[in-house]
Amino acid sequence: MIYLVTDSALSLGRSLVNIVAAALRGGVGMVQLREKEITSREFVELGRAIHSITLEYNVPLIINDRADIAQIIGAEGLHIGQSDISFKDARKLLGQSAIIGLSIENIEQARKARSWGVDYIGASPVFATPTKIDTAPALGLKGVSELREVVDCRIVAIGGINKSNIRQVIKAGADSVAVVSAICSAADPYLATKELVNDTII
Repeated sequence: MIYLVTDSALSLGRSLVNIVAAALRGGVGMVQLREKEITSREFVELGRAIHSITLEYNVPLIINDRADIAQIIGAEGLHIGQSDISFKDARKLLGQSAIIGLSIENIEQARKARSWGVDYIGASPVFATPTKIDTAPALGLKGVSELREVVDCRIVAIGGINKSNIRQVIKAGADSVAVVSAICSAADPYLATKELVNDTII
């Protein structure tokens, strides 16, 4: 499954709503709204606009970091990092039906996530990527395989993944592959998504 993480800064000045709509037509299976450079009010308005589209395709909308906004717009889930609101508090706030994912960078964090009962882990980075320089050492394909042995929840792999290695990542044990610029910056987000979806079929 392809997991789209949004980024308006990488959308080449185009409407993020239109990009998400194109990605949904192309077969993206989950959308995470991650917008760090907008106000809370803008985040809510954008979230509602995108949620109205994801609902049409029966695709979960995951809000990055902001549990309050996820609750306000009725999003299906929340993605949190190691320094964000705790999983326990997020679950208490959003309820048992919410999808809650947690970013992890190593096996120890994965073990903790398993004990907490997260719905999925975001494994990052799988490969070194020039777009983020403040990341932990790359997990590599071996790291993904080791994570698969440790957790029984879904693994969403992110970081340096492209057409040349996406199938290897899936074979290593990832359930989903998260992408940002591969769709947001694509000349044709619909075709880019469709090709990525086809690349995950092994």
